Amino acid sequence: MLTRGILTILLLVGSNIFMTFAWYGHLKLQQMHISDNWPLAGVILFSWGIALAEYTLQVPANRIGFVENGGPYSLMQLKVMQEVITLIIFTIFTKVLFAGEALHWNHLAAFICLLLAVYFVFMK
Repeated sequence: MLTRGILTILLLVGSNIFMTFAWYGHLKLQQMHISDNWPLAGVILFSWGIALAEYTLQVPANRIGFVENGGPYSLMQLKVMQEVITLIIFTIFTKVLFAGEALHWNHLAAFICLLLAVYFVFMK
């Protein structure tokens, strides 16, 4: 059986996959000439549809994981975890769908800083 902590993390990963597609997927569709002629309102509605799926995972993740609801995480811990998960998902998304985007040393340095933020936010 999944613990509340693991379930929270899995829901955050799922929500961040949808979030990344909502925020950046339309750029790939444009790059593929699928949405070239879509009005901006159409692109926004498309992204909102995807974001709805994100919220159906994000909200339960926070409710299940929050310490005052019986979960193991404080608000700060939930937020910092979410940011690190977002960066991991975004990096994978970028490398898979936008192969021309390069990762540089400063991107790695920023990621290490986020990992340090996780370490410090979970420190007792």
